[in-house]
Amino acid sequence: MSITDIDQKYVAGTYKRFPVEIISGKGSVVKDTNGKEYIDLGSGIAVTSFGIADEQWQEAVKDQIEKVQHTSNLYYTEPCVKLAQMLCERTGMKKVFFSNSGAEANECAIKVARKYSAEKKGPDCFTIVTLRNSFHGRTLTTLAATGQDHFHELFQPLTPGFEHVDANDIEQLKKLAETTQIAGIMIECVQGEGGVNTLEKEYLEALSQFVKENDIPLIIDEVQTGNGRTGELYAYMNFALEPDIVSTAKGLAGGLPMGATLMNEKMQDILGAGDHGSTFGGNPVCAAAAISIISRIDRELLDQVKAKSAFIFQSFEGAPGIESVSGLGLMIGIKTEKPAGEVVAACMEKGVLCLTAKDKVRLLPALNIPMVVLEKAVEVIKEAAVS
Repeated sequence: MSITDIDQKYVAGTYKRFPVEIISGKGSVVKDTNGKEYIDLGSGIAVTSFGIADEQWQEAVKDQIEKVQHTSNLYYTEPCVKLAQMLCERTGMKKVFFSNSGAEANECAIKVARKYSAEKKGPDCFTIVTLRNSFHGRTLTTLAATGQDHFHELFQPLTPGFEHVDANDIEQLKKLAETTQIAGIMIECVQGEGGVNTLEKEYLEALSQFVKENDIPLIIDEVQTGNGRTGELYAYMNFALEPDIVSTAKGLAGGLPMGATLMNEKMQDILGAGDHGSTFGGNPVCAAAAISIISRIDRELLDQVKAKSAFIFQSFEGAPGIESVSGLGLMIGIKTEKPAGEVVAACMEKGVLCLTAKDKVRLLPALNIPMVVLEKAVEVIKEAAVS
């Protein structure tokens, strides 16, 4: 039986896989079973921050595996502690809870906001407000937080206590606050799964003022936007926001499962012993991998991300077959005249792997993709958009 046949027989059919089996790669180029090479513009959906088989990442992982691969959180491990210190020093946040995924990081963020608000305003203050077109995960609670109805249809009843308002409409949020006790507001600065839409600067400024005036925890979901993806360490830094809670995952550990929930001074002591936990959260191998990633996301790399982003925008804006370009940093959505799925299929045929988000072609290349490789991939996409 082929890998495809075995997959179809034994793996739950939750993924509509492309007809490609990746077996090896280096940097931003991967190879399939037929020896065909592809430029990877998806990086595992914003996960392999420094590409495939990154040597510094490999060494960090190998070194830790040879020491201890796991202990429970009843004991201290240096990678977990050092990573927490690194994240706090880079962001100004005060405490970190480690988990395994973006959904888990968001679950923790929701729990922190609800506990804070219940203690400050009473047990009836539990509603978390998110934005329409948002995506916050696939657990029942993070599905409830996700502001897209089609994700909700098959899994009713979802966790109660969530309301959704339109993005970039501060008046709608204020009106909701007149009738609802809000325990937290959770946003993505760039809505990835919702179509790679960047929130308006003026809206974010008004939102920041609103949450401060009303002592409402501001949660920023940096699962996809974080860890250098938008040209700053975290996307909120592009807008001078001051979140109370930040969730992140995906690119944090460069290919190993790790999520993190960062809490500011106001939130740092909300969770006490036994309030939350994770068997694998802060796993020393994952933490060592994350240290190797975060330590290299410096100003030079972030400026390169911004320069590559500017190149992509300039290349596609006004090009034949291209209707619009959206996003921030190396998180980009391209609205094509042809259906996005057709463009992605044509690119794959020509040796470039892209993604989709709603009706757009989505690009999430490695942060360090070489410019010559990026230029080649852009030309393939431009050709696929019109051919």
